[in-house]
Amino acid sequence: MTNSNDVLLETDLPIPLYYRGKVRDTYNLGNQLLIVATDRISAFDAVLPDGIPRKGEILNLIATFWFRHTAQITHNHFLEPVDDLHVLDCYLPFGTSYNFPSYLVGRSMVVSKCERIPVECVVRGYLAGSAWEEYREHGTIAGEPMPQGMKEGAELPQAVFTPTHKADTGHDLPITQDEIIGLAGGKIAAEIKTKSLDIYCYARDYARTKGIIIADTKIEFGLLNGVLIVIDELLTPDSSRFWDAELYQVGQPQTSFDKQPVRDWLLASGWNKEPPAPHLPPEVIEGTTRRYIQAYERLTGRTFK
Repeated sequence: MTNSNDVLLETDLPIPLYYRGKVRDTYNLGNQLLIVATDRISAFDAVLPDGIPRKGEILNLIATFWFRHTAQITHNHFLEPVDDLHVLDCYLPFGTSYNFPSYLVGRSMVVSKCERIPVECVVRGYLAGSAWEEYREHGTIAGEPMPQGMKEGAELPQAVFTPTHKADTGHDLPITQDEIIGLAGGKIAAEIKTKSLDIYCYARDYARTKGIIIADTKIEFGLLNGVLIVIDELLTPDSSRFWDAELYQVGQPQTSFDKQPVRDWLLASGWNKEPPAPHLPPEVIEGTTRRYIQAYERLTGRTFK
């Protein structure tokens, strides 16, 4: 379903729906999955009533870029992008054919089906968001003491792993490494932490050469035949804080390429974070599209068409 601005808010395909998330719709292809990035946007655990034009395409392109660039660090579920609808014919049962909608091109990818590990692997390299709030009150991040006197936006002495338990509804809750061991076992838990930090540090260093600071990010993992792989999205403006390195200044909120301005507008609107969420004004919607495009073009060196 699209709105009057041709924003894709919902999908309806002739194959079984596997899972509908806040932003992505996932369909069952048998041994594989089809992930479609819609133009929905969420904030404070709520899906907003307005979509962001072209957002799904940009998220899909950025995730594809990072899946390819981090494959040397760890395996991921990415198989191929849907650059042409004929790509899907390879994954359908023999003799089966469907008329898939053209909007799948550019905003969807085929991935391996695996067993999801219900942990949001948050890695923080800078003091922002909930980490800044905790530090102001207690001088800690995820309960661990931090150096005194740090200011908002400051780079941390080293990247910090602050995982949460991924909830299907409501807020994700902090989870300890021991609890991850209980969910996935000691070997996998250790690998989750190591791979999360390795991916973040690689992406942080790469993005800095492109004029972007990745302040923090969320990564998800699954198991495919017992092997740990990255799933869902990776290092997008939806799952990460992207700051403009040229305008970066410690001690204040940063100029960003992500959805932080949407959160800021919602907070200033007086919304109590309970549904229904308010409609976004046109300038916030247009500005969000513009920032996402800038993030893609800076990271990849390509022009978004």
